[in-house]
Amino acid sequence: MSEMEPDIKSYLSKIISSISMTLLWLLINSTIGIGFNYGFFETSPSTGNFIFYAWFIVTLLLLIWYLKKKWNF
Repeated sequence: MSEMEPDIKSYLSKIISSISMTLLWLLINSTIGIGFNYGFFETSPSTGNFIFYAWFIVTLLLLIWYLKKKWNF
């Protein structure tokens, strides 16, 4: 069995890394937002809602930064 070319191996590694980081981000934010009910307002926004949405935006920006750095855009 032959080895993969280094370029293809690097490209597949980037794809797998990008997908896994994005899925991890989605899993964490879905669990906090839906599972712990911080993503929804009952009557008015609570402190937990504000913290969750601030966390969501900050981590989304960090994820985008990571993906841009990973793919060298």
